[in-house]
Amino acid sequence: MWWVLWLLGVLLALFSSLDVWYFLRAGVVILKAWFQKPVFDITAEQVVSGRVTFNDIDMCHMNNARYLRECDFARFSLYTRNGVFKAVRALRGTMVVGANTIRYRRALCIGEGYELRSRIVTWDEKAFYLEQRFVSTKDGVVCAVMYCKQSVIRSTPDQIMQHLCKRKVEIPEFPEDLQHWVNFISASSQALRAESGLDDKNK
Repeated sequence: MWWVLWLLGVLLALFSSLDVWYFLRAGVVILKAWFQKPVFDITAEQVVSGRVTFNDIDMCHMNNARYLRECDFARFSLYTRNGVFKAVRALRGTMVVGANTIRYRRALCIGEGYELRSRIVTWDEKAFYLEQRFVSTKDGVVCAVMYCKQSVIRSTPDQIMQHLCKRKVEIPEFPEDLQHWVNFISASSQALRAESGLDDKNK
């Protein structure tokens, strides 16, 4: 019976120090996407379905932070199916979220189903820019919209696209609302750099 106590101790240590359910869910999402049909159009919208559960709510509607968590998992699925994860690994790079913003339009309530629609809108020399929409399956209302800047480290979006498409890929134009957000990020970065005494040549 000592091994049972040892196992329980290990599990207790893991669950008290790590968000174990997050990592388990991420693994399941990536494994499921791996066995789905690949998506060869890098900018194609991909859809995952969800439903608001008791774990997601506060005051009977979906907690604000849960939207961002679900967006994480949807991006994992997106990058697995369109090959971006595979290309990043091949190029020995990595990706991190550089910024995101979300607009809540209408609450998703307990038990309500939704589709999370994700797509790569465009990119620049340092990052991909994605749009993710929560659409209620009850009435088709867009309940929330998120923009995400996915920064690429030790590689570039252009290198990733060339690795996937085997050719130079033209960058899609920035939609006006997304360009406003990117301008805000840039202005914020410049202000913080000036506040820290950093100059433009170190950017």
